[in-house]
Amino acid sequence: MDASITGGLLGGLGLFLLGMHLMTTGLRLAAGKRLSLILHGSTKTRLRGVLSGILITSLVQSSSATTVATLGFVNASLINLRQAVAVIYGSNIGTTTTAWLVTLIGFNVDIKIFALPAIGLGMLARLLAKNKALGFYGEAIAGFGVFFLGIEILKNAFGGLGSDIQFSQLNPNGLGIIWLVGIGFSMTLLMQSSSAAMAIILTAVGGGVIPYEVAAAMIIGANVGTTSTAILGVIGATPNAKRAATAHVAFNLITGIIALTILPFMLNFSLWVQVQSGLDSSPMVILAVFHTLFNLLGVTLMWPLTDRLVDFLDGRFRSHEEDISNPRYLDSTLLDTPTLALDALKEELGRIGAITRSAAKAVISAEQPADPQFRADKHTINKLMLAAGDFSTNLQRNNLPEEIAESLPDGMRISGYYNNVMEMVEDIAKLLLQRKDIADKALSEQLSQFRSAVVKLINLADPIDEKYNHVDYSSQLTLFETDYQNLKSHLLRSGTTGKVSARTMVHELEILSHMHRLIQQLEKATHYLSEFGLKPVPIETQQESTRSSENI
Repeated sequence: MDASITGGLLGGLGLFLLGMHLMTTGLRLAAGKRLSLILHGSTKTRLRGVLSGILITSLVQSSSATTVATLGFVNASLINLRQAVAVIYGSNIGTTTTAWLVTLIGFNVDIKIFALPAIGLGMLARLLAKNKALGFYGEAIAGFGVFFLGIEILKNAFGGLGSDIQFSQLNPNGLGIIWLVGIGFSMTLLMQSSSAAMAIILTAVGGGVIPYEVAAAMIIGANVGTTSTAILGVIGATPNAKRAATAHVAFNLITGIIALTILPFMLNFSLWVQVQSGLDSSPMVILAVFHTLFNLLGVTLMWPLTDRLVDFLDGRFRSHEEDISNPRYLDSTLLDTPTLALDALKEELGRIGAITRSAAKAVISAEQPADPQFRADKHTINKLMLAAGDFSTNLQRNNLPEEIAESLPDGMRISGYYNNVMEMVEDIAKLLLQRKDIADKALSEQLSQFRSAVVKLINLADPIDEKYNHVDYSSQLTLFETDYQNLKSHLLRSGTTGKVSARTMVHELEILSHMHRLIQQLEKATHYLSEFGLKPVPIETQQESTRSSENI
């Protein structure tokens, strides 16, 4: 093979992959929260989920980007597995737009007329735009131009090959079809992009190197090859991510096996559709029709089986999930989509908060020392905080929108507040262990009511809960502060009048002080968690300071 042709193939493929990367990254970062809103608002029914999957994948030209976004929503419990599976169906149909772009534009339009201006204007916007979103759109436009420039170079390279390489000796029947499927699978596996494999196959057909019957079997292999991306992407991921990835693998494998068994019929049907629709009679058009029908067949086959598939997957990967100390939402596949990564981080911080509140309530309500469960909870929180810190660090390495970059330090602040709460709970448990009974029944009852008020506030301090009411929480905090000051005064009077010993008074005041500081720390965590992902609203300076001692 001529060295210039080899260089053309490698260069064309490189430009194609670079263009796809720029398009996907630019659109994903520019869309930001809008991508989240589209997925969240368009998956309430299975059909809407499929349509949203088609739309998003067609726009970003990457089923992987759509799948990652979908996994993020499953992990954040914003959509369930059944809705995620529908989006995955749609993303597979959406990938067919690549074949149509290559076929209808790549072989029928002078690409350089629009590709080069798109690259120039897109990068100009990326470099000069003050608005970050506009700059990201510019990057996507430049990627669009590079994408088609790569197709042009591939087309010319395969045209230069002519009859030097022929696959026609591989009959798409019997053992030969297995080899062809394996070639397509390997192409996707090596490039981690079925779209890139499709572009190579179609341009090879356009250059007369591969007959379309042979190419059809390779396309099936390329589609099945996307399962490797899903499998690699969920190594060490959360159980929900593994379930969604398994659904993706099941879809492609089942569709591929069925399509192989009826390949001659599907090719004839594709030819009939191409003739009846009046499309160009080129073999690339037949393959684009075939690729579309192939994925539509998959959705048709899997549609009635979806409920059974979801029920089956819901029972899988449970052993990992049952370990509460493992992050449930922090999935490394989300790092390329900052808005979804931030949502996942917020959900994990919410889990840390839930464990913290549960441990605090158990100790304060039972008036007992920290038991083995408390120590286990503390270990869990420490482990989860480390995971959240690592996740934030990895996220910061990306080119983040300003509002996300500003939010990340608040994540560490929230973790620190919850850690402070656990430290105070441990101190309270030790103080309760040394506590003596109080003869003054009125004072004893007031202390008991105060602990009940603490537990009530702990219950209210859950901003992740949809029932969370900031106004109610704030009003309860105001009442709590009044009760605290009144009870502290009552204790001081009881100590000075001799109703309780000075030692008991000091001990009870220390318990009250720890509970007061616990509520303050919990208030800060609740405030920042409720605002997390939005523009932070600082807490008043006097609330920010934690008093190490109080006048008693």
